[in-house]
Amino acid sequence: MSAADFGLPPNARPIRGPSALGGDWRRFVSLTWTLAVTEFRLKFFGSVLGYFWQLMKPLMLFGVLFVVFTEFVRIGGGVKHYPLVLLTGIVIYTFYAEVTAASVGAVLQRENLVRKIQFPRLVIPLSVVLTSFFNFVLNFAAIFVFMVLYGIEIRLSWLQIIPLLGFLGLMCTGIAMALSALFVRYRDIAPIWDVVLPITFYGSPVLYPIETIGERSLTMQHLVMCNPLAAVLQQARHALIDSSAPSAAQAIGGAPRLLIPLTIVVVIGLVGYFVFERSAPHIAEEL
Repeated sequence: MSAADFGLPPNARPIRGPSALGGDWRRFVSLTWTLAVTEFRLKFFGSVLGYFWQLMKPLMLFGVLFVVFTEFVRIGGGVKHYPLVLLTGIVIYTFYAEVTAASVGAVLQRENLVRKIQFPRLVIPLSVVLTSFFNFVLNFAAIFVFMVLYGIEIRLSWLQIIPLLGFLGLMCTGIAMALSALFVRYRDIAPIWDVVLPITFYGSPVLYPIETIGERSLTMQHLVMCNPLAAVLQQARHALIDSSAPSAAQAIGGAPRLLIPLTIVVVIGLVGYFVFERSAPHIAEEL
């Protein structure tokens, strides 16, 4: 059909909804920051203890797991500084889980905003990532305090947390874009992701050292390390807590093999953006 079939001028262009990025990058950045800061403040609004509850969530999980896996199952018996390794792993995984879980219904929860205001839709999943990043920074600041009190020597390798967080943030952003866009049309995404999250938890060296897998099968250890989350956790342990622990390159079987998790993250980011960019103009219609 042509434009004339709908009573439109011959040169009329089809009307499209708001795009993922929009035209003005300064407005895009400002909206993302404003929405993230607002969500972060509202999270503690009316709470007497405020940030204390944000810190208690990973600490309580750490406490339970630490008792179980040191007193009963004894997974961390031979791991140097196991309490700090466990706590660091929990905080990193919590960031990943919080971003991805919150992104599933992020667009739907802002339905009134999406229907009434024209703005770059990508602001929504990015604000979810940024809000979780605020939480992560606060939690990780507490970890650094624990590390100093625990007697861990301050060294330059601590700066590796910056590229590691950027790597993890890219992966989480890609997943957040895809999940938030797909959930608008396919509501089965929520229960599916509820199943995926515990799989990634137990499939990553959060509770156990990666060496325990290598003792039984080096091939399986290398496969586990292809998981980008596992690579981040292992390198964080090596750089922040125990330099004698295998680095991510050593655990995966050589530095060239790190291209595998790196490629996975890049693909996740590109696919996530493609899915969201394709869905953005039609989000308001499908809500």
